[in-house]
Parts: sequence; C-alpha cells; structure tokens
Amino acid sequence: MSSKASAAPAPATTPAPAAASLAQRGNLYTVATLQMEKAAKAINLDPAVHAILSQPKNEIIVNFPCRMDSGEMKVFKGYRVQHNNILGPFKGGIRYHEEANLDEMKALAAWMTYKCALHDIPYGGGKGGIKFNPRLHSKAELERITRRFTHDLGGNIGPEWDIPAPDVGTNGQTMVWMMDTYMNIVGSNEKNSVRRIVTGKTLSAGGSHGREQATGRGVVHCITEWARDRHFNLDGCTFTVQGFGNVGSHTARILSKLGATLVGVGDYKGYIANTEGLNPHKLSEWVQQTGSVVEYKGGKPISREEFFALECDIFVPAALELEIGPNEARALKCKLVVEGANGPTYPEAEEILVSRGIDVLPDIFANSGGVIVSYYEWLQNKRSERWDLEEVESRLERRMKRTYGLLRDFTVERKMDWRTAAYAVGLERIQKAYMERGIFP
Repeated sequence: MSSKASAAPAPATTPAPAAASLAQRGNLYTVATLQMEKAAKAINLDPAVHAILSQPKNEIIVNFPCRMDSGEMKVFKGYRVQHNNILGPFKGGIRYHEEANLDEMKALAAWMTYKCALHDIPYGGGKGGIKFNPRLHSKAELERITRRFTHDLGGNIGPEWDIPAPDVGTNGQTMVWMMDTYMNIVGSNEKNSVRRIVTGKTLSAGGSHGREQATGRGVVHCITEWARDRHFNLDGCTFTVQGFGNVGSHTARILSKLGATLVGVGDYKGYIANTEGLNPHKLSEWVQQTGSVVEYKGGKPISREEFFALECDIFVPAALELEIGPNEARALKCKLVVEGANGPTYPEAEEILVSRGIDVLPDIFANSGGVIVSYYEWLQNKRSERWDLEEVESRLERRMKRTYGLLRDFTVERKMDWRTAAYAVGLERIQKAYMERGIFP
C-alpha cells in the first residue's frame, strides 16, 4: 500500500523535475521478474510453478467515458491485473496516476501475490488503476470516474474473488464510492453482504480501526525488530523519508514517538531538510493543507541529490517505484533502508547497498501492514464484527514480528539476502499448494 493516497486531492501543480518519469526509469515488471527468478533459482522452484507465476492469470483493460464538470466527455483507460489466486481471492490496490500502465500493474500484482504468501494470508495478488492525474480533477469528477470504472469492472471484482484497496492517488473515500457502486450493481437483498468488496474504507462505511496507519505502523515494526537484533538504540537516531503521504507520514510520526529524529523529507514537488529535526506532526498538517512538503517553514529546501546524501541512520523510501538507482545507492549514508513503497530499488542498486553493508528490508515484507489490516477489515465485514483499535494493532504487531523472525532465520540458514528470502518463503508456500492440488484437468 502506497504513500500518496492523501485525504483529499491536492490542487493542480507542476511536479518539480527532480526525478525521471516511470517510463524513463525502466520497466517495473522486468524488475519484479528478476527478483522472483533469483529466489526461484535459489530454492529450485518447480518449472511448472515457475511457468504459471511468470504471467498474470488475467489482464483486464477497460476504456470508459465520463462527463466532466464542464460538460465535456472524456475517455479514461482503467486496468485490473489478477496475478494468482491459488491461496485465496485476488487482493490489491487501486492506483490513480498519470503514468499508470499495464506492466506496472503486472509487477504490483505479482508483488502482492508474494507478499500475501509470505505472511500466510489467504489472498492472491491483484492490482488496478486508472491512467490520469487525480490532482487535476474536482471531487465530483473523481466520484464519477470512480463509479464508472467500478461499474465497467463489473463481475471482474467481487468480495470472494477480487478485493480492491487504496493505493497511490486513492483513499478511503474512493473505496466507499467503489463499495456503494458495487452494492447497487448486485441485488438489493445482497447489498450488506458485499460490504467487503473493498478494504481501506472509512470507519463509518465499514472500515477497520487502524487501517489508515497500518502500512506505516508495519514499517516501524520492521525497524524496531531490526534495531533489537542489532542492539541499536532508536532513541536519538536519525531518519529520512521520501514520500510523505499515508505511509511516509505515519511512519515518521510513529518513529518520532520512539525518540527518532526526522532530518530530511521529500515528495513529488521537492525536498527539505533540518539537521536539528523536522516535526512530523506539524509537517503532516502542512501537507494536508498544501499537498506537498515544500515551503514548510521548519526545513530548508535542498536538491534531490542532497537529500540522498544526507547523513542518517535509517532511510524510508515511501514514494513511487524505481527511485533508488546506482547513484542514489552510492550516495546514501545510512545503516538501514526500509522499503515503504513498492519497488523503489533497482536490482543493481540493491547490490551496491548490500556490498556497502547497508541492510535492505524489502517491500513485500516491510510495507505489508496495509494488506494485513485489510485482511482483518475483510474478516470483520464477513463476520459482521468491529474489532477495537488495540486488537487490530496487537494482531498486526504479532504477525509482523513473527514474519520478521522467520525471515531473519531464513537469511542465516539459507545464506540469502532479505529480499530473496522473502520471495523464497512465499514461493515455497505457493509451490506446496500447487504440488498438493495439481493442475486441472
């Protein structure tokens, strides 16, 4: 789950030319495939299972019209990729972004498959979205676009088949629009039984306590376990965050309560720093008001290059994919990289980080708090229950710490890096299911 799913669309702005576009950065599905194949080779994955996982089960593209506030009719391109469902229903976010494309969705859906398998959650991987910039549209237009997209997906999603959630450019309100649209597609006597068609909803519409901060809280659980293993004191340490939406802001706020100091932060518009510390709570309020961290009075503007060269103990990339290339990997001055975003690190950059003794906790583990609590929300809806915040957070903490311990032992016993170990655990669970069930017919 990504960090730019903000509470409300920001006003139209021109992004700072800080980083290359996704198209310039490379093909995300190629990166995801390389990561998976490295782990597949390490565990001698069965060739048949490898072949099945090499491509998604379904790739859905819809082109749908929607009327703008001006009366103009525009056509939008929407995606839903369903990677694998051997372990359970497809599960994954809905992304609104001008660079959304099929290969990106394929990569994100595959990562969700392995993420769920890693945590032993009975879900498969899916991902979807619409290719457009939500910041350029009114709330009324966003609602009409969302409802029309949901209607055109129709039976391709369902509470026991494929369950969307928020991602970049979407939020709880988006999910409520999707839920309400789907409810009105099915028969009236089934309306309340399909409330779990999406997760990440607002509380009043059937969401779960703790869902909004779940991904950030999961990132912090990874950090605290890493620190405990290394006898590293978080109280007094420093950290930087790239991307200050949902994941980045909640990570920063929770870490600050443990005594860590935020010294640098950036987003799609620019970067700021303060070696004396940035207040993540006040910064979050600023971002809610303005849509970006830039011009926040508590920090001084810096370049993207200066941001990656800041001295700190922990770096949390929580923006978009493929932000850490070889140059950034060589520039970083930290002990730990915790991937709050999906796919932020190029494979060659990770090799540089590892060779420099910098630990990298991979996305399919580190940012999985969102899907874990999404699963809890789905269960609550399915059972017509409401768990209190303490129960949700306690369950999340136990699962994150249990998986951390499993991965730590796996890296030592199999002599693997953290990412390869995370894939290997997931792949072995998927392979076991295929070996027991076989392929029909």
